[in-house]
Amino acid sequence: MSDLQSQEPSIIINGDLTEEPVEQYEIEEEEQIFEEEKPKKTVTFSGIDDVEADEELRKKEFEEGGGLPEQPTNPDFSKLNPLSPEIINRQATINIGTIGHVAHGKSTVVRAISGVQTVRFKDELERNITIKLGYANAKIYKAEDANCPEPDCYKSFRSDKEVSPKCDLPGYDGRYKLVRHVSFVDCPGHDILMSTMLSGAAVMDAALLLIAGNESCPQPQTSEHLAAIEIMKLKHVIILQNKVDLMREDSALEHQKSILKFIRGTIADGAPIVPISAQLKYNIDAVNEFIVKSIPVPQRDFLASPRLIVIRSFDVNKPGAEIDDLKGGVAGGSILTGVFKLGDEIEIRPGIVTKDDHGKIQCKPIFSNIVSLFAEHNDLKFAVPGGLIGVGTKVDPTLCRADRLVGQVVGAKGHLPSIYTDIEINYFLLRRLLGVKTEGQKQAKVRKLEPNEVLMVNIGSTATGARVVAVKADMARLQLTSPACTEVNEKIALSRRIEKHWRLIGWATIKKGSTLEPIA
Repeated sequence: MSDLQSQEPSIIINGDLTEEPVEQYEIEEEEQIFEEEKPKKTVTFSGIDDVEADEELRKKEFEEGGGLPEQPTNPDFSKLNPLSPEIINRQATINIGTIGHVAHGKSTVVRAISGVQTVRFKDELERNITIKLGYANAKIYKAEDANCPEPDCYKSFRSDKEVSPKCDLPGYDGRYKLVRHVSFVDCPGHDILMSTMLSGAAVMDAALLLIAGNESCPQPQTSEHLAAIEIMKLKHVIILQNKVDLMREDSALEHQKSILKFIRGTIADGAPIVPISAQLKYNIDAVNEFIVKSIPVPQRDFLASPRLIVIRSFDVNKPGAEIDDLKGGVAGGSILTGVFKLGDEIEIRPGIVTKDDHGKIQCKPIFSNIVSLFAEHNDLKFAVPGGLIGVGTKVDPTLCRADRLVGQVVGAKGHLPSIYTDIEINYFLLRRLLGVKTEGQKQAKVRKLEPNEVLMVNIGSTATGARVVAVKADMARLQLTSPACTEVNEKIALSRRIEKHWRLIGWATIKKGSTLEPIA
């Protein structure tokens, strides 16, 4: 840039060149010309009025759209289902996982659908990768106007949106009707975070498999994650071919063929493939349509004994809070069966794990009461299976901080399964190792289990070490490093340490085991 261009604009008055910037002179004629073109919202003190007016308008729209009705206090759960308005107005009832290779756009898709940023921690923001399980809820609406074309008639909002917002499609009147309330479990795609992904898979009902169009398919963690959901018996998968804005049409079609070849014969065979751009929000309405049409609402048992598996736990107190303001710990997770209500007595197993004087492991379950129930920003009077729920308790917050309760099971007092210290399993190994690029691109074969080797097992959301005590044909006995609250016939994932990373090698079913009597 030349010196002349880089100089601040100057103005000539009475033949003298002054260094004053033009902006400081009020030229009345120009002001009149541009008056109409000025943006309506200006960053001035008068702009406060505009913000207040906007706030008033939002409140009015919220009330006109039916607001967010309170839940009934004592409903008849035998008459409710996961799509009853009393439930989906405030709580998500389907868990959808986002899986796929690192940097393929999993968190961006969740943000495009739900408007919630799942990457929250300092480390995650700095590296721009997901490290802990992210979670976000979204309401999916459909326009009530029957003439509204698909997929434009589908729209998603945050979970605190009113029940029937105004339809904002040009040329169509009426309102939107709430059809689904979904909860996204945003899994990390990095290879060293595989155990975190397996913890998330334990609560999923369906999955969005993200495959970036600007990289060849399959990438290592694409195949590893697909095997993981196959193990977890997830039948409903939607494939999102992301980043199509970076591709030409012919290369996008070629890439789609490589996806079809990759999924042939897997659990995702026949799954819809939706080309999208998560960053630019292209085709997100089509994703919403497929979520509504191709993912059925799971059958839930509201009358069984309640049980929740913990995938996150928090201490919500700020440093320096007054003693009177201190709150108990919060456990976040997904309810598998039954219904939790405010005031319920709960038990958390295995609880506090310690060793006695002889080095033997002992467990002390934690007992408490439910003081609050939340689904994102919506407070609840009762919570049903599906969706991620925050359960506020009276438990010492130190026990909950920094995800210390992850892997524990919360349930009604005296109704939880046994605590196992070693288990006998019927196992199945993968033929080849997934997610590892070896010399010559040939995948390494999976070795058989050997006595005394240490594996990592994922039981529900618990990730624990396990030493192989004995192996016979397809049966093995495992000694668990830390006790787990589980049941016979529960499905678990097995991982082995290969090249300093835990790699998925197979799955197993628990047949029997040694239980531990908790101490009172």
